[in-house]
Amino acid sequence: MSGLISDPVTGTTTTGFGAAMPPSDGKPRLPGSLHLNRRLSQWLSFHADGRVTITPGKVELGQGILTTLSQIAAEELDVAFGRIRVKPAATPDSPDEAVTSGSLSTQDSGGALRHACAQARAICLQVVAQRSGVPVEAISVEDGTFLGPDGPVGSYWDLADQALLETEAVPEARPKPAGARRIAGTSVPRIDLPDKVFGAARYVHDLRLPGMLQARVVRPPSSRAVLTGVQDGPLPGEARLVRDGSFLAVLAATEWEAEAAATRLAARCTWQEQDTLPEQARLAEWLREAATRGERSEVAKHGEPAPAARTLRRSFLRPYLAHASIGPSCAVAQWEGDTVTVWSHSQGPYNLRADIAKTLRCAPEKVVVRHMEGAGCYGHNGADDVALDAVLAARAVPGRPVRLLWSRAEELGWSPFSPSMLVDVEADLDERGSITGWRSHIVSNGHSSRPGRDPVPTLLAASMLAEPFPVKPSINPPMVAGGGAPRNGVPLYAFPALQVETTRLLEMPVRTSALRGLGATINVWAIESVMDEAAALAGEDPLDFRLRHLEDARGIAVLERAAAMAGWRGRQRRESWGMGLGFARYKNSGAWAAVVAEVEARERVFCRRLWIAGDVGEAVNPDGVANQFEGGAIHATSVALLEEVRFDRRRVTSDSWESFPILRFSEVPKVAVDIVARPEQPFLGAGEASMAPTIAAIAGAITEALGVRPRALPFTPERLATAEP
Repeated sequence: MSGLISDPVTGTTTTGFGAAMPPSDGKPRLPGSLHLNRRLSQWLSFHADGRVTITPGKVELGQGILTTLSQIAAEELDVAFGRIRVKPAATPDSPDEAVTSGSLSTQDSGGALRHACAQARAICLQVVAQRSGVPVEAISVEDGTFLGPDGPVGSYWDLADQALLETEAVPEARPKPAGARRIAGTSVPRIDLPDKVFGAARYVHDLRLPGMLQARVVRPPSSRAVLTGVQDGPLPGEARLVRDGSFLAVLAATEWEAEAAATRLAARCTWQEQDTLPEQARLAEWLREAATRGERSEVAKHGEPAPAARTLRRSFLRPYLAHASIGPSCAVAQWEGDTVTVWSHSQGPYNLRADIAKTLRCAPEKVVVRHMEGAGCYGHNGADDVALDAVLAARAVPGRPVRLLWSRAEELGWSPFSPSMLVDVEADLDERGSITGWRSHIVSNGHSSRPGRDPVPTLLAASMLAEPFPVKPSINPPMVAGGGAPRNGVPLYAFPALQVETTRLLEMPVRTSALRGLGATINVWAIESVMDEAAALAGEDPLDFRLRHLEDARGIAVLERAAAMAGWRGRQRRESWGMGLGFARYKNSGAWAAVVAEVEARERVFCRRLWIAGDVGEAVNPDGVANQFEGGAIHATSVALLEEVRFDRRRVTSDSWESFPILRFSEVPKVAVDIVARPEQPFLGAGEASMAPTIAAIAGAITEALGVRPRALPFTPERLATAEP
């Protein structure tokens, strides 16, 4: 996450979920990431050949952000969209926008770029006016050319070498009003897709440099095993071994040789192992027991409980979840003297640089991180870990680039996981069936071990070196930044009395970090499930019950629109089929989403259709927003029906597609998306908004189809067989 977020309690401002700043740093506030990256030349430049380069610090992860940012720049500068080029993020040249996460890129980077481009346009207008003698108000801009009453009086390209952007942004810049926009608000085709569709060498996996070597890591047989010995013996070709403590890798001229060498070397290693994981069958019990030694804190509280006619007490369980990117993580590293350059699909180049420097015990300036696209990931997968792996392997061959690719088993077994979670809810109902009191307790490990946020590096190999760094418990973002485990744990519904608490576990048997939605995926489901059950007890339609408890006008609008799209009120009940409803505002401060799901119960449950209504404020690229809502909903369907990390007492066992199945193309539901147009409102991110409501909607649909209420993810036949009505 990035952007300036003020905590009303402490007065502290955070830049995303990272370094804190004092309540006032003495500088006028600027939009989004521009506040900490104030020089205009950091964000854009003009070229004499008629191009504009923008240099955001956010990165493309398959979400289409570079297209959105290009639209914003083209709009504010009044140039054709095709003139915009995007320079990939890299240290130290790009603005430091922390991490591309949290559905914040458009509002933080887009807000910064819109303001910077508006000021750049104004500066150039002033210069042209002074040189031509034509008043500023008489000059218009058409595709980068400045036009006076009698014709052209200059252009951006004429001013390209004038260093006009070597100045700080000021608050007085005025972007266009909503009614004047012509490019922002249209569905421009994504600029990153042609290469991907036609198989061009765009990914870091495709990078080939002169003299490049291939590397593979030899992993321990179990979590936190210690390497005690490596038997000598020949390796294929000219492969060589690299070892630092329990970090073991091989270097070879070809991928085949690297794979063969790693396999042969693994058979020669001896490891000291121990049981470090809980029993999976008793995961809920382990979470409750570990919570007694955790950090309990209050998330929100208001009102005092009143006598209740009835109290619902329900518990919900979510397993560990893997990111399961289709393409395994990859990185390329090259040492030159005491400086290393890394090509990585990291979500946070500066944060990755910081942790690599900590691991190497060197100055951050000795590490250069250049972003290249890779397999998409909503959350913290292995992209950062493989970068350090590549750096350590390449250190053995100064001057030569080293490409290190993870295997499928590494991606599914060694990346950070989303934590298992337990949520207990108590809801007090009055005689009418209205909810008068709400109490919930959320138990979970923290949801962030991203690099760059702690004095100790969090990268996987850092804990395996001869001088190892400790593996510290993951942390939660503060609630002002959306929270981690308690994200969306505070219902939007108007309850007279409410208390929400969370316990962060200090024991971390499985390394945990962020995955799309963080704690929202269970919290929204728990809230919506209890709302459904309370509606049933009141003899009321689930939609009407929600609307009766909701005061948020924009929330009401998306609920009613999703219901209308699905024909909710006129739906016909069919045996083994069901429809359910889910609603949330992401982080209670981001985009609104309401989802209606239709499922069919056969040998297992299949989600057949999804109807989604969303509100993201200004939609810069409506088709891109729809893509994000669709993608989040499909991801949620896979999580709801299939996904679960499996393990024994020592190792993760779900390290293949057979043991960690994901939704197949043939199982993807039909998805309809309708975005509420609000061009006059600030932008809100779309990437994570639909995920949690979709899980909740599928759970509600299962209840209508089968008459049972799911209490544990995923909603497999085995779990549903033990579910209660």
